[in-house]
Amino acid sequence: MNRTALSPALPLPPATGGRREGDHPGRRSWVRAHAPLPLESGGTLPGVQLAYEKWGQMAPDGSNAVLVLHALTGDSHVAGPAEPGHPTAGWWDALVGPGRALDTDRWFVVAPNVLGGCQGSTGPASRRAGGARWGGDFPYLTVRDQVAAEAELADALGIGRWAAVIGGSMGGMRALEWAVGRPERTGALLVLAASAAASAEQIAWGSLQISAIRSDPGWRDGHYHDAAPGEGPHRGLGLARSIAHVTYRSEPELAARFGGASQPGEDPWHGGRYRVESYLDHHAAKLVHRFDAGSYVTLTGAMNGHDVGRGRGGVAQALRRARMPALVAAIDSDRLYPPAQQAELAALLPGADRLRTVESPHGHDGFLTETDQVGSLVQELLPGRPDPGR
Repeated sequence: MNRTALSPALPLPPATGGRREGDHPGRRSWVRAHAPLPLESGGTLPGVQLAYEKWGQMAPDGSNAVLVLHALTGDSHVAGPAEPGHPTAGWWDALVGPGRALDTDRWFVVAPNVLGGCQGSTGPASRRAGGARWGGDFPYLTVRDQVAAEAELADALGIGRWAAVIGGSMGGMRALEWAVGRPERTGALLVLAASAAASAEQIAWGSLQISAIRSDPGWRDGHYHDAAPGEGPHRGLGLARSIAHVTYRSEPELAARFGGASQPGEDPWHGGRYRVESYLDHHAAKLVHRFDAGSYVTLTGAMNGHDVGRGRGGVAQALRRARMPALVAAIDSDRLYPPAQQAELAALLPGADRLRTVESPHGHDGFLTETDQVGSLVQELLPGRPDPGR
C-alpha cells in the first residue's frame, strides 16, 4: 500500500495495532499455561497465554460448551458492540445471544483469540522472559500448535469435550484440526469456507501478503513494536490487507459496486484513484489501526502450512478419524476457498452426509455476512446435542 495507511480520517498509524499492556481488558479473560507449549516444529513456546470471551453459563459437567473459532484478522469478540477494549463489534453478533442460533440460555459459548494473534493472546508483540518483545524471533506456528493451546484452555475451563466446534476460514481449519487431532473432545463439527489442506494458489496468495509486509522498511526484521507512530510496517500490512480483500470478495460484486469508475473528485490519469482503489484503501487503513503486522505474518504462515493429513497418512485417512456429526458448508461465490474443496471434505468426513451451500454475492466473506444462513446451519448441527438441563 503506498498512500492508504496514512488516511486523513484516522490518526497516524501506531507501530502495532494490536492490544498493548494496560489497554482496557474489555470482555476478555485469560488463561496462562503452566509449562512451555511443545511445537510441531520441535521447539517450545514458553509463557503462553490465551485471551478468550464467554457467553452463557457452563453446565456442571461442561456438556453445553461450544467452541467458536475466528478467522485471520478476527479475535475473541464474537458478540457485542464496539466498546472499550474492543475496536470493532462482534463479528458474528447476530448468532450469539438469548434466542439466537447459539442460544446463550442453553449453550456456553467460548471464543479464544488464536495463539499468535494480537488481541490478548501470546504473539509476536508479546513480551518474553526478560521483558523484550518477541518480534521477529517469534517461532513458526502451525494450526496444530494453535489447537494444542486451545486444548489447554479447555482443560483450564474444565471442558473435557466440546458439544460442538465451529469455525470459518482460518477458524474452520482449526475446527477441522480439533476434529481430526482430538475427535474424543469434539462432539460435533461445523466447517465453513475452509479446506483440508492449503492449496498452491492459497499458499501463493498468502506468501504475497507476507512478502508485502516483510518488504516494508518499517518491518525491521520483525522488531518494530516499540517504534514511533507512523514508523512501523503499516504500508506493508495495508498492502497485504488489500491483496487479501480482493480474494475475499467476488468479481461480480466488485463489478456491480465499482465497475471502472473513478473516485469522486479524483482522476486516475493524473494520480487519482478508482473507486475500487479507495474501497481497498479504506479497509487497509482500518486494519493497520487494530492489527499487528507480525501476527499477520505468523497467522498467514500457519494457514499456508495447514494440512490435516500431514503425518497421518494423507488427508483421506486423517479425516476418517473425525466420526462425529459434521456439517461442511461452501460459499457459492468463494474464489479463495472454492466449493470443490468443501465438497471433498463433505465426501471424506464420515459424519457429513452432504455439502451445504451458502448463497452469497460476497465471495469468501459470505461466511461472515450471511448470518441467517449460517445460523440455520448452526441450528441444524446443535439440536441433537445434549441439553444442559439447567
